[in-house]
Amino acid sequence: MVVPLRNVSRYLNRKVDVIGVVMETTFAKKTKGTDFCCSLRIIDETHHSFSMAANVFATNTESLPLVTAVGDIIKLSLVVVGTFNGEVNVTYRKNISSFALYKGKDGDILDPYQVSPNFFLRDEDKIIIDKLRKWLVNFQLCEDSSKFPMLRELKEETFINLACKILHHSEAAKDERLMFVWDGTDTQPNGICSNIEDELNHPLPLQLEPLSLSRAILCTLPTVGSILRIVFEKDVQNSHFHLLTIGNWVKITYLRLKLYGGLWHGVFTLQTKVRYISKEDQLIVERQRMADERMADLNFPEPLPITAVNHCNHVTPNTLMSVLTHSEVVAIFKCIVRVVAIIPFAKICSSTGNYSMRLTLEDSTARIHANVMEEDVVTLFDGYPDVLKLIKNLNRLLGVSEGNCRIGGEKDTTRNPPWVCVCLKSYYLSEDDIWGTRNFRVFDTKILEDTS
Repeated sequence: MVVPLRNVSRYLNRKVDVIGVVMETTFAKKTKGTDFCCSLRIIDETHHSFSMAANVFATNTESLPLVTAVGDIIKLSLVVVGTFNGEVNVTYRKNISSFALYKGKDGDILDPYQVSPNFFLRDEDKIIIDKLRKWLVNFQLCEDSSKFPMLRELKEETFINLACKILHHSEAAKDERLMFVWDGTDTQPNGICSNIEDELNHPLPLQLEPLSLSRAILCTLPTVGSILRIVFEKDVQNSHFHLLTIGNWVKITYLRLKLYGGLWHGVFTLQTKVRYISKEDQLIVERQRMADERMADLNFPEPLPITAVNHCNHVTPNTLMSVLTHSEVVAIFKCIVRVVAIIPFAKICSSTGNYSMRLTLEDSTARIHANVMEEDVVTLFDGYPDVLKLIKNLNRLLGVSEGNCRIGGEKDTTRNPPWVCVCLKSYYLSEDDIWGTRNFRVFDTKILEDTS
């Protein structure tokens, strides 16, 4: 007999059969022994204010429940009822338990799409599954939106829940998966702690992945709003990766948040779960509406009066992501950015006698390198400044407090670069590969006198 979830607590330390809707699932992971396991959270019409944990153990990942979509229905037979931290749960024991997985509310076939060995289908199961599907049609999981902060609310390295849209995923290296997610909002700028004097040998990263995405992939990504990279711990198995479908909104719970070179990224750990979302999920409907509004109504940070641009002064600014994905290889842009790094650090005169610098620029959408060359260096500094004035102006761009005699400030100190306005020009180095050799330069931009 199938026990409704609300009555499971009456069968402590006994074996029961249950049927429930899968609301959350972890990816498969290896136990300390030789087995693999995953953790599901399930509900039914009798127990849906909060979900019940179901812990499943098997000899390999293929023998675990491979849920096609969160929201599908599972039948668990001969699972043992227990408690953990005061919460009732059920445990699947590989030698005695069995399971079957069925499509959720959109399914109309009463045959399971995955069964374990020794599973026996009963007629009463079909009645319960059909009843659950009908109940799911009008079921809405009521969740507090404050439990799912937006990317603009990220403040510290911690564990968070995230409601986001999956934009892309790939292998950054062998067996290293990387996922790109977005919710239409901008992450707040972070303090930068890097050694300017070592920028040439250990530059501040442009992105988390070792190699930049191809232009073809970049052009599929939104040009507004921050894109969060999510890496997967090595022990996380690939068996449930199909749940993370490109173009879908998902809820990810207990995602670890970290900073790398001033850039936020997430870490999908063994404890991270993917949560059920219906097409009518009110939180996701609201987040999609906000994202659509943001795409239609661009807004930019207010730049400080540190720089002035002589070109395209009245032109609407571009995000750096729109610069990267612009349809023409040669173009001119006005951008509101932060200068997070500069090389060379000590002099702006190269060994060839030509003036040159490389700036690392960032906004909420991307980081890029932009050169300042020859006459543009003279324009930027309004002439040929002495060493002290040069250091002062570079430090103003880098967000270093006044009076510091080192470019970038003292080693290992955190700086907070201000937002400034610059003009950018894209160009190419080789006609044989115009997109592959595309570069950027700052031009017609001048650092203003400090009147404070």
